[in-house]
Amino acid sequence: MTTKSYFEKLEKKFGVMTFADMLKAWREAEDMSQTAFAKRIGLSVQNLNDLEKGRRIPSPSRAAKIAKKLGLPEMGLIQLAIKDSLVKEGFDYDVKLESA
Repeated sequence: MTTKSYFEKLEKKFGVMTFADMLKAWREAEDMSQTAFAKRIGLSVQNLNDLEKGRRIPSPSRAAKIAKKLGLPEMGLIQLAIKDSLVKEGFDYDVKLESA
């Protein structure tokens, strides 16, 4: 499945997603505690909590690392992180990444 179709299907079913929404939904779907999930993706529990609450937005490189650990398309998580960063700065832009 391509990155585009994977995340488009999720948004079609659940609505527009943020990085925080996706991360929390993934953890809950796996029925994992924040402690276990944080360990799985190599973050502190506090850092995971901040990401799930939207208090912190990951850099594109951190989003890619998380995607890799979860087996998700990295472009999709990078796209979510960039979009969240823009929204936080007050920009209402749609973000679509394409590989070169």
